[in-house]
Amino acid sequence: MPVMTLPTPQDFVLARDVCSYGYFVLAPNVWDPRTKTLMRVLSLRDGATSDPVLVAIRQRAKGRLAITISHSLEPSQREVVRAQVSRMLRLDESAQRIAQFHQRDPRFAASGRGRIFRSPTLFEDVVKTVTSCNVQWPGTIQMNRRLCEVVGSAVVIAGRGPAATRAFAFPTPKQLARTRPGTLRSRCRVGYRDVRLVELARLFTLAPSKGGVDQAWLEDPATPDDAMFKYLVKLPGVGPYAAANIMQLLGRYARLPLDTESARHGKHVLGFKGSAAKLAKQVREHFAPLGEDAFRSYWFELWTQYEALKGPAWTWDRDGVGSTFVSDAARAMK
Repeated sequence: MPVMTLPTPQDFVLARDVCSYGYFVLAPNVWDPRTKTLMRVLSLRDGATSDPVLVAIRQRAKGRLAITISHSLEPSQREVVRAQVSRMLRLDESAQRIAQFHQRDPRFAASGRGRIFRSPTLFEDVVKTVTSCNVQWPGTIQMNRRLCEVVGSAVVIAGRGPAATRAFAFPTPKQLARTRPGTLRSRCRVGYRDVRLVELARLFTLAPSKGGVDQAWLEDPATPDDAMFKYLVKLPGVGPYAAANIMQLLGRYARLPLDTESARHGKHVLGFKGSAAKLAKQVREHFAPLGEDAFRSYWFELWTQYEALKGPAWTWDRDGVGSTFVSDAARAMK
């Protein structure tokens, strides 16, 4: 199979930087702890059909990734693969920017942690955030797997005909927008999110001039944080928590997405007291001095607690530890 290469910042470590956020265990991502390989299907076109391609990403040496692809691609398609992989791994964040974070919070300098894994597209990040609200982690895993299998495009990876083994891509906005809400509820088990997900997908299919999501504006470093937050909370299915989480996925780390995990962390790790609302406020104030790196500091502190219970994240598989680490941590802190 063809192999592409992709340069990385010198401080980049694939196993550490992929296994840095729970989305690495959500379909269509597959992390292989044995070979330290990230595999998934990428959609190369945002349409009714998506030109899916299976990729396997390995680190050959510092500063260089090898990307094995399932079939030959045109030069323009290879550029799409490079752009999507770069976005997932946050290769746009330089070693110097990570070093600035370590100056603010030296606890993570030795480990080198700083990059937080995300999806190859903003649309996938938004949908995954919506499917992580008001549900236990196993439910989020199930919803994303079923969205890929029911709505996404497939790549045949072995065999022929009905017996063929297939891997599935995450749905494109057009594919999800064309799906009946009832199908999402009954087959993808998204519950109350059914209509909202279709509405959200439709907004991603429209140009900003026609009321669609303005992705360029959201990804523009000049866009003010407050304006971005106000914009995001108006999207279907997106509340304050989801908006703040989407912001960190866009590289805006000053605002914390606070939820029950935050309150639990504030109570059992930071030693705060009070109601859930008071705990959330104290957690926010505790990390506020970190400024534009507040979320990074908060998240890696929380992630360290997960790893203390379940072992290094790069050793987790999707269907084992990856499906239980949040609930196990919650039980341990009761």
